Amino acid sequence: MVTGATGGMGRAISTDFARRGATVVLVARTQAGGEDARAVIVAATGNPRVQVLTADLSDQASIRHLAEQFREHHDQLHVLVNNAGAHFRDRALSVDGVEMHLAVNHLSWFLLTRLLLDPLEAGAPARIVNIGSQSMADTRQVKIRRRPRPATLDLADLNSERNFQPMTVYATAKLEMIMCSYVLARRLLGTGVTVNTAHPGITATNIVDAISAPALKPFLGIVKRFLLTPEQGAQAAIHLATAPELETTTGRYFIKQTLARSPEVSYNTALQEQLWAASSDLVGLPRWPDPAEDAR
Repeated sequence: MVTGATGGMGRAISTDFARRGATVVLVARTQAGGEDARAVIVAATGNPRVQVLTADLSDQASIRHLAEQFREHHDQLHVLVNNAGAHFRDRALSVDGVEMHLAVNHLSWFLLTRLLLDPLEAGAPARIVNIGSQSMADTRQVKIRRRPRPATLDLADLNSERNFQPMTVYATAKLEMIMCSYVLARRLLGTGVTVNTAHPGITATNIVDAISAPALKPFLGIVKRFLLTPEQGAQAAIHLATAPELETTTGRYFIKQTLARSPEVSYNTALQEQLWAASSDLVGLPRWPDPAEDAR
């Protein structure tokens, strides 16, 4: 399953999987968009086992319906690529009352993945691949020469009610993604399901269009010539999903295909667990305590 599969990296990832002979489930916002992507992928690969499911990933009820649809037709899931992401210039709330960067870039993957854990465990060895962003290292969006401003996370303002700056909130959501990825990797130890996150490199996707200042819009075509193509950016996720040597690797962060370190704050296990609990509450799921805590 690949979210955000109708274009850009998502379609490139899906095409690669289909070319390998896999059954691929495309998650699309609309049926029409999904069917268009399916037609392109089937034509390129000759693999008709490409399916379309729809969901609004800012809407938790829609995500729950997506998981139900998948489970109705599939008992196992071997790879889940949480690729979907979005950037918004203005502060807006989802139908659940959640700030949209938080809803789409963090809570959507968090909810969907947890709802699909049964088929993932049934399909083990299975892999969860999250598409992160190195922007998470710059959550303050303040440049002070020779004064590093390390990434921070304010649990008291997860919904960005006090402070909203689009790139800051986007970066924070990506930080939240990797912190909960680390927690999930711990929770799934011994199940045969791995969880890893990759920054694909700066890729010419719709997010680049969204974050660009209006004055730069006329020059985007030129700028994109210097960025990775979606097919090049897709290689990070494809590597994490398919490389035999990574079958047991879990709880790691990669920049492209190279093992890397995420911001120091992301390794704070106490903060990770607090964020996990808060995220669980926001999507209406049990907090799922750490088994190590239960054993004490």
